[in-house]
Amino acid sequence: MQSPPGGHPPDLRSPAGDIPAELPDMAPRLRDLRRRRGLTLEAAAQRAGLSPAHLSRLETGRRQPSLPMLLSLARIYGTAISELLGELSPERDPVIRGGGREPAAADGWTYHRMGSPGRAMQALRLIVPYGAQGDLVRTHPGEEWMYVLDGRLRLTLGEAVHELGPGDSAHFDSLTPHRLAAASRDGAELLFVHTLLQSPDLYPHP
Repeated sequence: MQSPPGGHPPDLRSPAGDIPAELPDMAPRLRDLRRRRGLTLEAAAQRAGLSPAHLSRLETGRRQPSLPMLLSLARIYGTAISELLGELSPERDPVIRGGGREPAAADGWTYHRMGSPGRAMQALRLIVPYGAQGDLVRTHPGEEWMYVLDGRLRLTLGEAVHELGPGDSAHFDSLTPHRLAAASRDGAELLFVHTLLQSPDLYPHP
């Protein structure tokens, strides 16, 4: 992750807000997954790029996680975003029917799960409102692919800034510092796929 002058990493904390009704079990699930991995609050927070106090607020429901936080915590805990969102079914049905799953919301973004839980590749349909999470910069192992369905999306990769419209896509190594933001006032809608590749030293094996 790139650091601004002075050596301090960018602030990854999201704006304050309560966990929405769509995610009532997110907070205890985050705590249980951390404990299951044998990680202290301090160790998990350091690996996620958060302060222990901020992770504690996520685990007690006083803050809601952003997409970068969900990605980071899923990798650290060796799970998928679908499990963090409460989709625990072990079924491997290859067909995902439209309208069969309720969307979830966190930090202003709306998540429609488009794949099965427990896979190494996670697929989502995202609705990104204007002005949400645009200052969050992340780096992590793996790859990301996105395809814009509606609106305009601003994608920052390192020092380069790209604006994508409907029909445009991007595929990149997610070790490149990156951030996403809606470039249009009405927000942006996109398909988003990411892999769950992990560095071997990210978390201890049980």
